Amino acid sequence: MKTVEQFVAGFKAQDKNALARAITLVESTLPEHRALSQSLLSALKTTKATKRIGVSGTPGVGKSTFIESFGTMLTAQGLRVAVLAVDPTSQVSGGSILGDKTRMEILARDPKAFIRPSPSGGTLGGVARRTREAILLCEAFGFDVILVETVGVGQSETAVARLVDCFVMLLQPGAGDDLQGIKRGILELVDMVVVTKADGSQKNAAAQACHHYQQALHILRQESWHPPVLACSAVEKTGLPEIWDAVGKYYAHLGLGLEDKRSSQRLHWLEEAISEALQDWFTTKVSAPELERVKKLVQTGHLPVAQAVENLLASLK
Repeated sequence: MKTVEQFVAGFKAQDKNALARAITLVESTLPEHRALSQSLLSALKTTKATKRIGVSGTPGVGKSTFIESFGTMLTAQGLRVAVLAVDPTSQVSGGSILGDKTRMEILARDPKAFIRPSPSGGTLGGVARRTREAILLCEAFGFDVILVETVGVGQSETAVARLVDCFVMLLQPGAGDDLQGIKRGILELVDMVVVTKADGSQKNAAAQACHHYQQALHILRQESWHPPVLACSAVEKTGLPEIWDAVGKYYAHLGLGLEDKRSSQRLHWLEEAISEALQDWFTTKVSAPELERVKKLVQTGHLPVAQAVENLLASLK
């Protein structure tokens, strides 16, 4: 295992392998790795004004295709782009496909880009457990834009909004069906909506979908920033400059409020970290046989869950 000094040297040398290994380190659950990762995060400082953009969307909307076309456009402008793509973890086998590099072959070969697929590990919210740390590492490495691709829209997908500055939701033509399937909480958090596949026979349907989504957002969102609804074709490379321009307008709108937003996110991160640490501490303090005994009683219905928790906490006292 590398030392903190070796990791820092790798970052200074712009060694992407060092970045990949650093992300692997922060994703590790081994106690010695976690201690080293915390030292590394403390040693790596950045003052770069990185743009953190979350990209979510319904299954089949074309998130990977969009990100590849959008990211390639940005690197062509001289910007350095990191993509943190989260793959869903199987609840049966515990494995993930992690195929984002194969879905973004062109961007994966771009020297100004970095793609890191990570398993969600069963974590709710569409993001991996250590996505926050991975964002900090990519910022310390010097990327201009960090795109966080989530596993797909669901009830807990809103977690990505607490990680990024700008939350972009991708939707496809067919406004009626999509609007029925989208959770209201997501629409209340998005900063921008992009209708994909606006090409060929779908172009008119995409325009109609934009109109419907704009109406829905007009009803739901009354604050000063009204999320724009834009259409694009990742295949024909149309609409992408307009999306980047809208991102710029959003950051201009945030202004000094950007730091306030990130400050609030750090506090939320602290609360989550405390809960996680307490859960880890709890599992190490309660004896395995006792925990298994209580689990069986709960499973068979002989002990209410609330009482089971009280009993376990009492055993610690």
